[in-house]
Amino acid sequence: MLAPERRNQIMQILYEHKQLLVKDVSIELGVSEGTLRNDLKVLEDDGLLERTHGGAVLPKPPTTENTFQSRSLTNQAEKQLIGKAAAQFVQNGQCIILDASSTSLELAKNLIHYDYLTVITNGLATAQELTRNPRISVIVIGGVLRPGSSSLEGLLGKGLLSQLHADIFFTSAHGFTTTAGLADFSIYEAELKKIMVSNVDKVIALLDHTKLNRRSIASYADISQVDTIVTDPGADAEFLQTLDGIEVVIAG
Repeated sequence: MLAPERRNQIMQILYEHKQLLVKDVSIELGVSEGTLRNDLKVLEDDGLLERTHGGAVLPKPPTTENTFQSRSLTNQAEKQLIGKAAAQFVQNGQCIILDASSTSLELAKNLIHYDYLTVITNGLATAQELTRNPRISVIVIGGVLRPGSSSLEGLLGKGLLSQLHADIFFTSAHGFTTTAGLADFSIYEAELKKIMVSNVDKVIALLDHTKLNRRSIASYADISQVDTIVTDPGADAEFLQTLDGIEVVIAG
């Protein structure tokens, strides 16, 4: 079993039981306790769990420092540039999907004067922003609202998504690498995004420079499925040069 697959299973166990013991999970996954401890360290470094004596637990619930509102203020200037640049890919009359990220919200702010768009989203803040324009039809994908979040998670909207086809999916991510592609810290969010990716003509990733060459646990689009990356001037030029076959737009 490859390390990313094993770490994905570790997170699934943790989401189900809220805690785990190294000795039990090492047996369940058929790996040594040393290998499992190394996996837990990697996952802790990525902010996905907290190690304890002999095991691990899920991180504490979001605080005021880790809510959607506070995350939206992180790299805000870069996200605003990215949102403005990404709007140039949208045409009146299209059907597009926006994920629940704070960067997609910045894109939504730049779409408010468009005509006859259909926007599918699981982001409550994004939906509320777009409903200010009566000529934009907003379809909200249902799910579970997490504490401190503005996104609806889970696969309750899977049936609806499977019946819809969109021109473009605009998405941010917790991390993007050439090996794992786009990845998120939430397994449930990643599963929903996989369905979004499968039902569109084009995938455009909205990634500020901190997301590039950064790992996360749950991949939802491999590098071959990403058509365009919109990023900011702080992006590592050397890393961008490795992205063969992907259109790169530097915002601003």
